[in-house]
Amino acid sequence: MPSHAVAAAGRTLELGARPWLMGIVNASPDSFSDAGAYPDLEARVDLARELLSAGADILDVGGESGITLRPAVAAEEEIERVVPLVSRLSGELGAVVSVDTYKPAVAAAAIEAGAVIVNDVSGLRDPELAEVCAETGAALVLMHTRAAPKQRLQDPDLYDDVTADVAGFLRERIALACARGVRAEQLILDPGPDFAKTPAQTIELLGRLEELHALGRPLLLAVSRKDFVGALTGRGPRERGAGTLAAIAHGVDAGAHILRVHDVAAAADFLTVRAALRGERAVDPRLALSDEIRHSR
Repeated sequence: MPSHAVAAAGRTLELGARPWLMGIVNASPDSFSDAGAYPDLEARVDLARELLSAGADILDVGGESGITLRPAVAAEEEIERVVPLVSRLSGELGAVVSVDTYKPAVAAAAIEAGAVIVNDVSGLRDPELAEVCAETGAALVLMHTRAAPKQRLQDPDLYDDVTADVAGFLRERIALACARGVRAEQLILDPGPDFAKTPAQTIELLGRLEELHALGRPLLLAVSRKDFVGALTGRGPRERGAGTLAAIAHGVDAGAHILRVHDVAAAADFLTVRAALRGERAVDPRLALSDEIRHSR
């Protein structure tokens, strides 16, 4: 994959030597995937600690579910959800923290609490968000979507060429962000699987993912438990682990720099074995299996 240095609020994230894992820590009570599983701050901090131990390089904190049947959360409430968590993860755990929001006020509060990346799933619908990143130096994820936040758009005839639309949209968003003061080295691109795309459109797009390297910025791939995996396998969100790993395999082969995943341990195991078998990871000739894990107990 191409190498890129990403400026992130005083840090430099060196991407390209290997895929980075972005673990998901939801601070909302209605996530499509783990609603109710981590009901309070301490449970979410414990989850974050587990994700870091499993191999997460970044923790992505979101305070508003992407479920389109729910109304948008007020910025004040979203700040109350994410800021204490971001503060704990960046301070107590020393994690690289991303905040999943499209609201400038939430992004500003999260960055002040320690976040260094803003993961905007709106496609920079509010350009003020870029100004927040320009002022603070935080990295900014630009994602392709033709739908407003909390809107579900599934139109099989929407795109003549979905990959060309994604590339053109992201090119425009890059120009807009830079016009608002963001430096190119702060930008990360997300093709937006499932966002304003049918499963078939997402599959077509991911099949041509390599073409997006022409935009010159690192690629974030968010395929974990997505609808297109469910449509292919006929499985609910928590049963899409195997399908997710298949999508990750394709994404890594296509040069994705960051993989946003729920199950960090499974993704890390997959990447470890893959790298060893491809000769990309050194293997000690004395490598052996410990007796403690030789058999199931």
